[in-house]
Amino acid sequence: MENIIEEILTSCLKTNEEFITENRSKIASLAEKIASAFLRDRKLLICGNGGSAADAQHMAAEFVNRFQLERPPLPALALTTDTSVITSIGNDYSFEYVFSKQVKALGVEGDILLAISTSGNSKNVVSAVETAHKQGLYTAGLLGSNGGKLSGMVDMALIVRSNVTARVQEAHILAEHMICHLVDYILFQKHLGSE
Repeated sequence: MENIIEEILTSCLKTNEEFITENRSKIASLAEKIASAFLRDRKLLICGNGGSAADAQHMAAEFVNRFQLERPPLPALALTTDTSVITSIGNDYSFEYVFSKQVKALGVEGDILLAISTSGNSKNVVSAVETAHKQGLYTAGLLGSNGGKLSGMVDMALIVRSNVTARVQEAHILAEHMICHLVDYILFQKHLGSE
């Protein structure tokens, strides 16, 4: 079993390093866009399914509560948390629209939608991005494999080049934590000249 642990660790580290190396400037750029949106009283909407839904909630919590820095709450919203909204849309229409109807109801021009999908092909996430564009939101995708359909739809695609869902999700959470750290730095530390 220790050999299996070592193999997983090696694979995880390799995937993370390759992803961050390829997407370093995009991660910084996305953090700047999110910080700029917050400064303009706009918000971050986040969506995804399964483990990506958990990531959406995790990231929203880091902004609304705090990440590492003591600072005011920041407006981020996971579209994965309201079971009454999700189940009513799923029941009355289709699961495909559980995020897009929320984007239509809550999204305003200047907001940002972060779409998380390990396959890049989740129908409800695709629908959310389509609606976000119509509403004037900037869209970014944390994706896996070859990026799927979403890679050509979002304004900024950050793709983990792996077909192993666990490795993709591990790289996504690393990027999400980096973005949280950078947004805090931009908004609350940069002017102080501290890292």
